[in-house]
Amino acid sequence: MRKILLISFLINSLMFPRNIVVKMATLAPEGTDWHGMLIEMGQKWKNATKGKVKLRIYPGGVLGDERDMVRKMRIGQIHAAGMTAEGLSEIVSEFSGYFVPLAYQNSDDVAAVTEKLLPEFKLKLEEKGFKLLYLGELTWVYWFSSEPIRTPEDLKKRKFFTWAGDFKWEKVYKNAGYTPVPLASTDILSSLQTGLINTIPMPPIYALAQQSFSIANNMLDLKWGVLMAGIVVDLNTWNKIPQKYHQDLIDITMSIQEKNKNNNAERQAIDAMKQYGLTIHTINDEERALWDEEVNRVSKYLRGNIIPETIYDTVIKLTDN
Repeated sequence: MRKILLISFLINSLMFPRNIVVKMATLAPEGTDWHGMLIEMGQKWKNATKGKVKLRIYPGGVLGDERDMVRKMRIGQIHAAGMTAEGLSEIVSEFSGYFVPLAYQNSDDVAAVTEKLLPEFKLKLEEKGFKLLYLGELTWVYWFSSEPIRTPEDLKKRKFFTWAGDFKWEKVYKNAGYTPVPLASTDILSSLQTGLINTIPMPPIYALAQQSFSIANNMLDLKWGVLMAGIVVDLNTWNKIPQKYHQDLIDITMSIQEKNKNNNAERQAIDAMKQYGLTIHTINDEERALWDEEVNRVSKYLRGNIIPETIYDTVIKLTDN
């Protein structure tokens, strides 16, 4: 009798798999567009799978920085993350190709690099045990500071945020004559308040959401880099989801991100901050040339160290900046 019950239980388990709760972490603050997109995605995943797949979102870095998220996915504490190329580069270093300073100046630059390199990146992620469902341009990164910055020499006088645990970036900046301060991204605002740092590379939408612009109230009007956003799932968790739902979940993820792209979000955030004291500093051609020269000077520390040589060269060729 026990054997019959056990066999019946096993058959039912195979025929009617248990619901899957996918725990997803993100640094996106609660209430931001990116957080809202994840909520919408979770609801549509649930509907598409008839309730078999549910998404539980942990926003605002409550589970730690992106390095923490990668580590927790590897040990099964969480199953997915909405993260930037910074976090993805912890898994596959080639994602650092999105970090080349000043290379990306428009969406065409981003699209050219992504079209060329993303297939390779996806394969390498799967080899490491992760499934990339989406990767796209989210917004642009600028320098925010408590005192105006117009030239690289100004930046050298500042103390600025860099990701904690990323010793290579810290070493690069120091070798180039800068003063980086490694921090968890969740510590940025408190570090600005205490004076531990006075400068941050940050997208305007996050400077507004985190209110960091109230201290770092000067913005250099120069696109330092692009912020890429991705949705990545632990492959073991992904494979537990019935295969018949896989393509639907991928399609939902991509369609929501594309549908909710707000090309005016950056301008709206800047306009809002200007009303509360943010000053925008526009540079002239001579000052822009100084930044280009500085990036060329620092490239020897980046190429082959932070960014693989072939990836760096490909990015430069495709963006031609």
